[in-house]
Amino acid sequence: MMSQNRFNSKPITSIGRSLRQHLSLKEELLLAIAPTLTIAIVMAFVETVSQQRLLFASLAASAFLIYLDPHHSSNTARTLILSQLMAAAIGWFANFTCGAGYVAGIAAMVATIVFTIALDVVHPPAVSTSLSFALQTSSQNNFILFSLAVGAIALLVGLERLALRILTRFH
Repeated sequence: MMSQNRFNSKPITSIGRSLRQHLSLKEELLLAIAPTLTIAIVMAFVETVSQQRLLFASLAASAFLIYLDPHHSSNTARTLILSQLMAAAIGWFANFTCGAGYVAGIAAMVATIVFTIALDVVHPPAVSTSLSFALQTSSQNNFILFSLAVGAIALLVGLERLALRILTRFH
């Protein structure tokens, strides 16, 4: 029987939660700047290289979750990178084997859920990533571009944690 501590459904630490309860609206908005700018930069980069905008929508959800609770274990750089890249690969494989459609989408979604749970890298936006790749009708392969975007979002994890440490020192 698996231990309940194995799965990452709890915050790593409560440092961010106790601090966030004492933040002013201005400080909260300052914390939101990093994810907003990160996604804007990723979107601008994607636009110059590809027309597959929807492939990157789940990364906006990732950025917001990181902003909301950067210390939650589902928002660590490891979890984000592994779950998102695995989901993209699963979605691409489902598309390749089943064609772009509902069968590929459902297969990719189920496989992503199973693998993220089994590997303890649950990051909910990854399910959307697998669907995006499974339903993609373009012949253009955006896996490398998506990987670079995931790296940018992973940097956001560090930025948000740094911002919270700085705010902690002032409170």
